[in-house]
Amino acid sequence: MPLKLSITQARRLALSAQGFGKQTQSHPTLSAVKRTLQRLGVVQIDSVNAVVRSHYLPLFSRLGHYDPATLDQLAWGRRRQLFEYWGHEASLLPLNLYPLLRWRMAHAADGRGIYRQLAQFGRERPDVIARVLAAVREQGALGAGSLSTRQERAGPWWDWSEEKHALEWLFAAGEVTVAGRRGFERLYDVPEKVLPRAILDQPRPSEAEAQQGLMLHAATALGVATERDLRDYFRLEPAQGRAALAELVADGRVQVAQVQGWKQPAYCVGTPRIPRRIEASALLSPFDSLVWERDRTERLFDFHYRLEIYTPAHKRVYGYYVLPFLYNERIAARLDLRAERAQGQLAVHAVHAEAQPLDEAGYHALAVNLLRLAGWLGLERVQLNCPREEGSQLRRALLSAALV
Repeated sequence: MPLKLSITQARRLALSAQGFGKQTQSHPTLSAVKRTLQRLGVVQIDSVNAVVRSHYLPLFSRLGHYDPATLDQLAWGRRRQLFEYWGHEASLLPLNLYPLLRWRMAHAADGRGIYRQLAQFGRERPDVIARVLAAVREQGALGAGSLSTRQERAGPWWDWSEEKHALEWLFAAGEVTVAGRRGFERLYDVPEKVLPRAILDQPRPSEAEAQQGLMLHAATALGVATERDLRDYFRLEPAQGRAALAELVADGRVQVAQVQGWKQPAYCVGTPRIPRRIEASALLSPFDSLVWERDRTERLFDFHYRLEIYTPAHKRVYGYYVLPFLYNERIAARLDLRAERAQGQLAVHAVHAEAQPLDEAGYHALAVNLLRLAGWLGLERVQLNCPREEGSQLRRALLSAALV
């Protein structure tokens, strides 16, 4: 018989698995940062810097005021414990997951899955790929700009040179990896100069074993999820996800569950321990693993969420860069935020409460989160520009919180 879960139990299980419900710390330890990164397994990287680069925010949402330089060191320092690769889009992942993704690297040349867009270039320009790889081996960590032979000025960010295409093909194939970043530009080097020998020398799991490992990690990180939710976590294809999940269920590592209101079966690891309640409040990155699968977010929290960055301004409903606000066991509001660094302020352009409005305690929690976020970003104040009623209530809460 499948395990039966109410939607409330499913939310608590999901939030607990994602690292919410523990008291945030004024200065989280390095061990806490490492544990959270290992728990999540994948942190999505995104170039938009409206508030802060997205990969920095999930740790703040869960742990509080940590030093972003800690993440930089873990990702790109001499004793790194993370690596960059295509996990869930461009991502940072713990090194112990590297062997589980080598099958994906092996398929870069044949264009399967996420590599279809690079496959044609790989077939047509092996000469450029060979030349670029030789340059990286000889010269060390390089950015695409230092290798480009193109004479004309580059266009928009997706207007890649041949050398950039070659580097991305080599990165997908595991022939190069990201040694560091200059600003937001990737610097590429060969893996043996960047990653620990102990990781590179590990036996490569079979494709099936690796995909089972990724699905199991996804099930652990999500708490409870459908098959589609699970394979989306590491961007597996439908056939891969279904085959891996069938094996995990057959050998008892994952069990079937039935969640109230969900049409599809759900899955969880073992017999889950469901918290009696979750007390947490946090502003979430749009690319946080709690909410990045929008259909699951709607099923789990009754929260319809779409990012409107690429929507024309006059058609936006909520704003340009909107962060969900988690309050206890629900997503209670969303805020259009901007870090206006030149003015030293965190600007709140809009506050939108959900159908169940925030109470006084909820607005106080939101105000505290905004003040903490501003402080973490090194901004002097929160500037409230929202003319809505929610803005008026938040203003009173900000005044009260600032006096405490």
